[in-house]
Amino acid sequence: MNNVIVGRKAQIKELEEALQSGKSEMIALVGRRRVGKTYLVRQVYAGRVDFELTGLQNTNKGEQLLNFVFAMDKYFPEYKLPNRPTSWLEALHFLSQALEKKGKSEKMVVFLDELPWLGSSRSGFLTALSFFWNSWASTRPVVLVICGSAASWMVQKVINDRGGLHNRVTRLLYLYPFTLAETETYCVMRQINLNRYQIMLLYMAMGGIPMYLDQLKPGKSAVQNIQDICFSEAGYLRNEFDRLYASLFSNYQQHIAVIRALAARRIGLTRQEIIQNTKFSNGGMLTEILEELDKSGFITVYGGYGKKVKESLYRLTDQYSLFYLTFIEPLGANSKTDFTQLSDLPQWKSWSGYAFENVCLSHVQQIKKALGISGVASSVSSFVASRKEEIPGAQIDLLIDRNDQVINLCEVKFSTSDYEVTKNDVERILNKKRVFLHHSQTKKQIFITLITMFAALNNSNRINYIDVAVEGNSLFAE
Repeated sequence: MNNVIVGRKAQIKELEEALQSGKSEMIALVGRRRVGKTYLVRQVYAGRVDFELTGLQNTNKGEQLLNFVFAMDKYFPEYKLPNRPTSWLEALHFLSQALEKKGKSEKMVVFLDELPWLGSSRSGFLTALSFFWNSWASTRPVVLVICGSAASWMVQKVINDRGGLHNRVTRLLYLYPFTLAETETYCVMRQINLNRYQIMLLYMAMGGIPMYLDQLKPGKSAVQNIQDICFSEAGYLRNEFDRLYASLFSNYQQHIAVIRALAARRIGLTRQEIIQNTKFSNGGMLTEILEELDKSGFITVYGGYGKKVKESLYRLTDQYSLFYLTFIEPLGANSKTDFTQLSDLPQWKSWSGYAFENVCLSHVQQIKKALGISGVASSVSSFVASRKEEIPGAQIDLLIDRNDQVINLCEVKFSTSDYEVTKNDVERILNKKRVFLHHSQTKKQIFITLITMFAALNNSNRINYIDVAVEGNSLFAE
């Protein structure tokens, strides 16, 4: 599968257009760690990168500049540095000189990876980068690609910069985890022959993160692969959790505290509930943490139907973090387990249900397509109501409010075979509908929508109380 890229069509198009455009381009590529940003740039610009530098984690400016010197030696062996640079201003001046002397007739490509590590506080890197762009690169045939895994840092420090980099980014590209369809394509290319239930299990455990999927081995089931990757002593994901957050956030333990709080309350938490669970103060620090986790793809903020912004729900939607806190961490560093018996584990039912809900929430476009409403304007929200006197409480994780005067009230159920709608299911669903109608006072048509991994059996409960059913296969649509 060398030189083959799964998905990423929009990003590839933008990268190629930038190379062909008649102006200098600064491209900011943002996406969470392990999602494939570096791979994408290297593949699209294979053989055309004139200089590449990757920031080093947890090191000082001197070490970063030494790394720059090594990169200069690699890409410009004929160019001799006048001296070892002591500042980024000097270093990037040397880079501009080396690129000039190369005398390339085609557009030059400069790739700066892990920018947040290069641009640490007091390093002077961002000031030097703005000078490099404004005084030299912006007037030359140059494509400058800057990448960062700390998405909020990239937005705050570069894209929304009020200084020398203000409005300098010509193309902003976001790279997201693979969808189920892209994950399936990836598995086929790797000759990992698994059916959609098996792929769903993998996705529920580790999400569509290419670096994680790289660990899969052909000829093994989803559970066997999960056992090897997550539970074996040398498994790639056995100790990934702290490493992942530490690589993104300077005070990462605070971010993990929020993640733990959300993992413990899987229906989601309001901001005030997060404060109560973490004991953090209600200030700018918490706002920054929540924004960083949201922009980096670990949590998702869902507006409550008819609610104010402050009543929005924060939900842990990073599949690996949920799986780690549910199954891997409780084992301890040296414990062993046989995850092939997963369905017998007490946490299995609650985890699988929540993880499948997360998959559905990240594939709303596919659900809309299955409902035949892709072309209908709609909004997505959640609904939570506490018990009040004679009115019971209820929570609905997915409401699709459509402009054709219909609301899909979605009930998500995970199972390992065809799903049988029970009497208890009907009672819970009808209660949710009653509570929602009471609080919303909506006049729109309510369609009870059941989303399952496999088909829903056509018993009387299904026929009489479920308006429309969506099967897991629909989630694999492109």
